[in-house]
Amino acid sequence: MSGCKTDQATRHTEDQNSAVNYQAAVARAHSQPMSANDQQTVNDGRPVIACFGDSLTAGYGVDAADSYPSRLQGLLDKAGYHYRVVNLGISGETTKDGLARVDRVLALHPAITVVEFGGNDGLRGLPVASSRANLDSIVDRLRSGGTSVAMAGITLPPQFGQAYIQQFNQTYHLIAGKYSVPLYPFLLQDVWGVSGSIQQDGVHPTAQGCRQVAKNIFGFLQPLLKK
Repeated sequence: MSGCKTDQATRHTEDQNSAVNYQAAVARAHSQPMSANDQQTVNDGRPVIACFGDSLTAGYGVDAADSYPSRLQGLLDKAGYHYRVVNLGISGETTKDGLARVDRVLALHPAITVVEFGGNDGLRGLPVASSRANLDSIVDRLRSGGTSVAMAGITLPPQFGQAYIQQFNQTYHLIAGKYSVPLYPFLLQDVWGVSGSIQQDGVHPTAQGCRQVAKNIFGFLQPLLKK
């Protein structure tokens, strides 16, 4: 019995440490400026793909050239698709912050907008109903502005509780279904848990991880792309 109690105490301590590390990582990310270069906003005639999200989009902890939007641009170019990818990720943002920036996205008149928000809402334990309303408004306003929306979901570590995580995850499916927009359920598919793909903070992709995220999104967007 004492061995079981020791194991349970150890797991509890590991969960607490993971939560602290996760919170510290996002706090550091919040101070990181967006990784998009000023040149990305110059209109060169190509239709725009706007990557709109938080630190996972911005490319926290990696060079701008290694962010997933930058890697996505390379994949599009190599495949002969003539689009211009704009990185509109800002580290630390919540769905509320994203909603406040929708007009900035629409000002680019993007053909496609990849929406990736929610992780920071979950970390802060914000009410799911509030996050869901914000994300609903983001998608609604973007669609009304004439851009095709594609959603990318994220999830939370287990220490945030099964009930909360389940409601959190359902948000993406409910909104995607409501507006009939495509959904990539987990942005970090084939990244999370893969050696060398996640930074030491346990949250953000490395350059290697960002390459896989770009592959994920490239494949996801292909039905929406035109040559």
